[in-house]
Amino acid sequence: MQAFYNKQGIGDVLLIALKQGDRHSIKEERFGDVVRISDKDGLVGYNLFQASEYLKITTAGKVQVDEEFASSIRDIFQQNKLDDAFDVDLTPKFVVGYVKQKEKHSNADKLSVCQVDLGDEAVQIVCGAPNVDAGQKVVVAKVGAIMPSGLEIKAGNLRGEDSFGMICSQKELGLPNAPEEKGIYVLDDSYEVGQAFMF
Repeated sequence: MQAFYNKQGIGDVLLIALKQGDRHSIKEERFGDVVRISDKDGLVGYNLFQASEYLKITTAGKVQVDEEFASSIRDIFQQNKLDDAFDVDLTPKFVVGYVKQKEKHSNADKLSVCQVDLGDEAVQIVCGAPNVDAGQKVVVAKVGAIMPSGLEIKAGNLRGEDSFGMICSQKELGLPNAPEEKGIYVLDDSYEVGQAFMF
């Protein structure tokens, strides 16, 4: 889940994205200042209008989502007579990973199959970056993460190899001054494996 607020850009509206939706089947239901957005597969997110009357948001862009934020959203739902529980997974979806092993993909010249330690679990990720290698600390978008582009990270299978997440480049993370050349973002040793990556 991600939340965004940009009063100058889009007005006094808080956008809450739970997952990527199918824009061809989007349905909106209004409950006072809250709009529930769903598609044919279920709930996609919410828009909260007049957001500054409910929340103190001081910066534009991504809003920190924590238990205090979730509790505030539940209160706002009650005030607007929306019965949704808003039980959301607050575990970080962008974390520091450690590439333990990298092997060439058997069915694709430009892909690598990586075993990545995320601190509390190890996952396999298929990666197409030319600079990925064993021994690197990297930024991993876990399954369920929503990229700045709006892309939802899902478990997949790339040419016969399962992949559970994405090793990210600076450009994919929307970082300022990101290099144009292809390649993942390799972190220095000051980062700890498993810690949330904030951007």
